[in-house]
Amino acid sequence: MGEAVGAKSTPVTPRPGGAYSTPVTPRPDGNSTPVTPRPASASPRPPISAPPSQFHSPSLSRSPLLTPDHIVPSKTPRSSTPRNATPRIRTPRFITPLGSPLRRALQLTKLDPQDAWLPITESRNGNAWYAAFHCLCSGIGFQALVLPVAFTVLGWAWGIIALTAAFAWQLYTFYILVQLHENTETGIRYSRYLQIMSANFGEKKAKWLGLFPILYLSIGTCVALNIIGGSTSKLFFQTVCGQSCTVKTLTPVEWYLVFASAAVLLSQLPNLNSIAGVSLIGSITAVVYCTIMWMVSVNKDRLPGITYKPVRGAKEIDRFFEVLNALGIIAFAFRGHNLVLEIQATMPSSEKHPSRVPMWKGAKAAYAVIAACLFPLAIGGFWAYGQRIPKNGGLQSAFYTYRRNDTSQFIMGLVSLLIIINALSSFQIYAMPMFDELESIFTKRMKKPCQWWLRVILRAVFGYGVFFLAIAIPSIGSVGGLVGGISLPVTLAYPCFMWVRMKKPKKYGKMWYLNWTLGITGLILSVLFMAAGVFVIKENDSKFEWFKPK
Repeated sequence: MGEAVGAKSTPVTPRPGGAYSTPVTPRPDGNSTPVTPRPASASPRPPISAPPSQFHSPSLSRSPLLTPDHIVPSKTPRSSTPRNATPRIRTPRFITPLGSPLRRALQLTKLDPQDAWLPITESRNGNAWYAAFHCLCSGIGFQALVLPVAFTVLGWAWGIIALTAAFAWQLYTFYILVQLHENTETGIRYSRYLQIMSANFGEKKAKWLGLFPILYLSIGTCVALNIIGGSTSKLFFQTVCGQSCTVKTLTPVEWYLVFASAAVLLSQLPNLNSIAGVSLIGSITAVVYCTIMWMVSVNKDRLPGITYKPVRGAKEIDRFFEVLNALGIIAFAFRGHNLVLEIQATMPSSEKHPSRVPMWKGAKAAYAVIAACLFPLAIGGFWAYGQRIPKNGGLQSAFYTYRRNDTSQFIMGLVSLLIIINALSSFQIYAMPMFDELESIFTKRMKKPCQWWLRVILRAVFGYGVFFLAIAIPSIGSVGGLVGGISLPVTLAYPCFMWVRMKKPKKYGKMWYLNWTLGITGLILSVLFMAAGVFVIKENDSKFEWFKPK
């Protein structure tokens, strides 16, 4: 640099805003204005630049391109307590409270590798549309056709009150299950109904209280669908062929077998997300045939001589159990809660986008459509046929018995075809928990996914096992109350108890009282409905023909 300071040096103009310039200090000497000398070691540095993508990067200060080779001391020293000498690279840039849900989720969440092997959780790309399709397909169907049978016992007022109360109750418990699917404290997702019961009541109690109703609901529904599908296939053939047809038809058992074979073939779709299109078809067919049946029944003239006086037995005990059985039929109409967690498990979930948001959006749309179908079907069917509605088959039997002559052959055949398609579609979603359970037994023991040929065998065994049970049970109406009583805790009681245990509402508060009251009432009604169902089956046993489907 030469001499740092000269006696007759030229005055230096200070550089404004220079990074390493020092202020100029004039001296008393009038001949020269020397500059305060710069340190000899301070050599000018080239300007530092960074790519535009790094300007706002959280790690900008730690970039090796931006950090100098040696430590530059602070220009304005501060008298502060010295910090720990821990290198900055070891200190995380994101700091969350020690007990935050995110930190606990990162620490406690355990991913089960079997979820990627099982049909319910194999695919997690679902959305609100898929949820709406699955909820609608599982929530409406053949069980709605027997609702007018309950009105023949309860009458107008109590029938509508019971139907409205049951709809509101089951919608509330549906909401509970959607909210409890993900534990915000631990980050765990309960992808199956039995899993959330085990987390709340323990594994042993969950199996005792929940395993049988859940499996019974899935198997029982599939049995009823086989009965509906097989018997309707026979009606469809007779309708299309006509009264003058000379072609020999199949026997009822053979029609049941045809339906079971079609269900087994369709059940080879691998997972729950893969049957979203099947559920959409099932939803559309259910809405269409329910609408056609009640509209045609209401538009035609009422049958002569019908009454709306409730049918009651001669004895007091008979009347009591008949009322309970009718309430059980209404409870049986609202099904699908054993599939709520399974449907939600097919959706992706994160802290910013939890799965409960699209799930509840799809569920609200589905249940708006369900309400628009069930209430007109129950009220319109009872108005059109009154006490003449057959107990076996409900509105479907009444429609074919009383409207065959004054309704076009096309409408009759279309309704039959729609019922068959809906039964096939609903069979898939209700059988999926059983497929999942059967495959989980294999994966737990062998520690690997099922081979395709083993999956085919397992699903075929289940489908034809359901066929055997279908030809043994005489009718749906006879077991509707019993099935409703067995499945009622899963639908109306257990979710309330789980809400109290997991959400821990204020003791003796409104939510605390509400959930305890609904849960205990649901258990009591379940016991009463099962007793009434057994009583009705026993009383009508002489009229039933076991292993002789019609």
